Amino acid sequence: MASRPRKAHPKTPLRERVSDQLRQRIVTGALVPGQRLVERDLAEQLGVSRLPVREALRILESEGLLSAGPSRSIIVRQLSLRDVEELFDTREALEVFAARQAAERATTAELSRLARIADNGTLAANTGDTRKALSSQERFHDTVIDLAHNQLLRDILQPVQARLHWLFRQGGDSKQLCEEHRKLADAIATRDPDIAAKEALEHVRLNRALSVQLLFGEPAHQPPNHT
Repeated sequence: MASRPRKAHPKTPLRERVSDQLRQRIVTGALVPGQRLVERDLAEQLGVSRLPVREALRILESEGLLSAGPSRSIIVRQLSLRDVEELFDTREALEVFAARQAAERATTAELSRLARIADNGTLAANTGDTRKALSSQERFHDTVIDLAHNQLLRDILQPVQARLHWLFRQGGDSKQLCEEHRKLADAIATRDPDIAAKEALEHVRLNRALSVQLLFGEPAHQPPNHT
């Protein structure tokens, strides 16, 4: 599950290339929640006709990134507290499971790659490169899913992947979260699924608390342990 925009292939349908570009703008905050999107303006910005833009907007609406606004307009979706809590519930269930499977299935080379991603994120955060630190956070979480070697898990996560990437960027303290990634990488490297699951649960719950406090100014609901 790559965190960066997919490299456009000549045979990739135009609607998918347009949706990739718009998705990245939403995830990175270039398009903000509540912002109205106009087909004509987007078509001019992207140098395409309105048809692929219209199709791309439908794709992003189906992914939960856009919603219907007044007078049949399309706006960037404003996630509610309940939306965010449900996303974290999903993360908690699936990422803890992924960490457990990664500890059992990842190769030595894959574990080294995960550690490098964590270290690169920490370095970026420590040097004030917020953009690179945030990108590393996305790559880290996507790589944990990859290391689980579970195609069904990837398929389940695909429809909400962009919303999860947006969520990764709402955690506040990039330095703290990147340091947590290194701890999780080390836990997975023990090849003990229980240790990996415990560390993954603690990481998601820390991220939940930071994000909900930052976005809504109130404590996050923490479900009971299920590792």
